[in-house]
Amino acid sequence: MPSESLRWETLQALKNSPKGKISFDPFWLERGEPLLAGCKDSPSLSPIAGVILERLSSAPLQKSLSFLGSRSGDSSPVLSEVSISSSGSVPDVSARTAAFSAAASVKNEREQVKDESPEADVSGVSSPTSLPAISLLSPKAMEMAGCIIKVQEEHREKAKLALRVRQEMQENQVVAVASAESEQLKRFEELMELKQRQEYQSMRDMMERETKESIGRQEKLKEEQRRRITLVNLRLREAEQQRLREAELERQRQAEGRERLRSLNSIQEEILQLNQLLEPSTQTKTDLPPASLSSYSTRGNQLCSQVSEVVRKTAEGDFPSLEDMTVAERALHEMRALIRLMQEEAAKVREKKKKEQEQEEERRKQAELLAKQEGEKKAAQLAKEKAQRKGLQNSAEDVTLKWYKDLQEVATRCAQSFEQLNSAKDGQTKKLKLELQKAATIPVSQIASNSGSQLREIFDKIDKLLSGRPVVSGGKSVSTSQHPQGLEFASYKLAEKFVKQGEEEVASHHEAAFPIAVVASGVWELHPQVGELILAHLHKKCPYAIPHYPPMKEGTPVDEYQRILGYRVDDSGVEGQDSFLKRMSGMIRLYAAIIQLKWPYSSKQGPVPHGLNHGWRWLAQMLNMEPLADVTATLLFDFLEVCGNALMNQYRSQFWKLILKHFTCILWYHDCI
Repeated sequence: MPSESLRWETLQALKNSPKGKISFDPFWLERGEPLLAGCKDSPSLSPIAGVILERLSSAPLQKSLSFLGSRSGDSSPVLSEVSISSSGSVPDVSARTAAFSAAASVKNEREQVKDESPEADVSGVSSPTSLPAISLLSPKAMEMAGCIIKVQEEHREKAKLALRVRQEMQENQVVAVASAESEQLKRFEELMELKQRQEYQSMRDMMERETKESIGRQEKLKEEQRRRITLVNLRLREAEQQRLREAELERQRQAEGRERLRSLNSIQEEILQLNQLLEPSTQTKTDLPPASLSSYSTRGNQLCSQVSEVVRKTAEGDFPSLEDMTVAERALHEMRALIRLMQEEAAKVREKKKKEQEQEEERRKQAELLAKQEGEKKAAQLAKEKAQRKGLQNSAEDVTLKWYKDLQEVATRCAQSFEQLNSAKDGQTKKLKLELQKAATIPVSQIASNSGSQLREIFDKIDKLLSGRPVVSGGKSVSTSQHPQGLEFASYKLAEKFVKQGEEEVASHHEAAFPIAVVASGVWELHPQVGELILAHLHKKCPYAIPHYPPMKEGTPVDEYQRILGYRVDDSGVEGQDSFLKRMSGMIRLYAAIIQLKWPYSSKQGPVPHGLNHGWRWLAQMLNMEPLADVTATLLFDFLEVCGNALMNQYRSQFWKLILKHFTCILWYHDCI
């Protein structure tokens, strides 16, 4: 079917023609172009038409051309070639359409030739009536042409419909924009109206506020005026009251002055009477030596002179001041204390004489027993030495006991030396005693395991106190030089506090032994009397630090003997074994730390005041004594844990010999622990 294939090629050619490529452009109206300009162009054949024409047979084509030439009377060979007869044998519509397009193009060329050569003969040009040769096409060609025209009409209708749709869309957009602009204009007008109302409201509020402020200012001015009037009245009343108070104070001052004057006169009278008691002429029956009587009399005369000087100032018409009364009262107190000291000294002299007499009688009585007891003592000593050679000791060595007794005597003498200060009844002396006790004990209480750099500050404070320099305690300045017995009192309380810290603080926190011990060692080095008192207090509270197991004497109550062994005894009974061992452990740990530590900031060169040799002696004697259940094991463990390493470094092989020698005993102690 060649005709069917040519038909499709013809349709393809029409599709590719300018009319078949009509496209909608939304900007036609803006550019001013006609909407159907592409549809009104003259028809023309595409380049594919030449190929179609070549396929057509030549005989039918010539027949058609000759038929066209006879009808049109045109001699042009080109027109004859492109004209198509209705009786032709070419059934292809595409061929006929191509021929029609070729004839149109030949016509155009001839018109151009006519324009170029106006001299040519125009008679031979075929008239326009020659073009309706298309009507001679076959019915199928006409049907195809009608289809083409119908398609063109459909394209025109679609273009018109698209145009109408676009116009409607544009109109809708214009209406929407107009409505939006109208709404926006309304909102703008409403906003302007709101701003005007707000401005009006703000102006009205500002006016009301200014009105209220003016009214408030007026009220404030009125209130200020009333306040000033009230203040003036108050000042007038205060001035009057001040005048009355001053007059009353003046009367009180006069009355107090007269009262102080009477008190001063009575003080002078009492001092003169007391001074007569100090005169040597009135002390004929006393046992005091003349030197003491003379010193007391001299001091009494000095106190009388002080009071007489105060009275001499008041003789000029002035009343004595508070300072004058203080001087007079202090002189009276000192005079009374002087009398009391003289009486106590006289009583001590009489008591001493009485004791000497009694001792003399006692010596005479004991002299007879000495000879008998001497032999018994020698026999007992020999038996004791033999028992010691054979086994363990039951008591401390004689040298150790003598050292223990000497320390206790030192502590007793120190306590007796400040007996007057300790038993003072006047308020000023009691206050001084309390301040000295606080200054001595509070720094020691501040020593703890985490003291660090505070140790030097604490040590300096204690050193100042023991050196007689003033220190600040509780916001007040206090010094041992304020009382003749202040140094002994402070030393005794300080040593007692060190031992108490070992008994309580070290017993609870073992690491606190070293900071407390290093401060105690530094104080011991500069003030040896404090070190002796520390040992005396330690031996009294913990006799195992000597070491010594006090024997129970005949007639001694059990409670008293428990107290001698170191137990605390009160109304509720004897303390428990755990509490007792804890306290003993704390004191032994403190002692073990003291014998190995030296104050690091000391300017003196030399060993520790109470060095490791005492620790070596204690360890040797402790191992040689009969062990006590719980006590010996606990104290040896604590002692070796604190200073065992120091003893090993100091004595080396001797230390190991001592340990190995008593190895069995140490194992027993370990089992006890």
